[in-house]
Amino acid sequence: MVFRLKTSKRTQDIFQELERRTNYKPYTLVKHAIAWSVKENTSVENFVSDSDGLDLNRQTITGDNEAYFKVLIEEVEGRYLPEEEYFPKYVKAHVDRGSKLLLDMYNHAGSVEKYILQVLGVGDTV
Repeated sequence: MVFRLKTSKRTQDIFQELERRTNYKPYTLVKHAIAWSVKENTSVENFVSDSDGLDLNRQTITGDNEAYFKVLIEEVEGRYLPEEEYFPKYVKAHVDRGSKLLLDMYNHAGSVEKYILQVLGVGDTV
């Protein structure tokens, strides 16, 4: 069983930028990235990116919610994912795709407070 993955260099750069701007650490940002990617509801089967970025531990990414993440990703893919496909391939693809979406969402909101309101679906930032 694989317990680590390496993000793309672009994801690393995005997480570093967002950490400077928000004080959110990669273990928080990675969950937001996956959430935004899953929300797209399109497959990442053919998503390609480098592995020159952050080295992340599986526990850092999914925490105690491993089964929840797996079910969400399988739902988007429309099929059961064997362990060797789910992690790291599909999780990494969602992290890398989602990091770009996360940066766009944060830039659109303009501040941590407005981003949180956007996530919650309240206020005039939606």
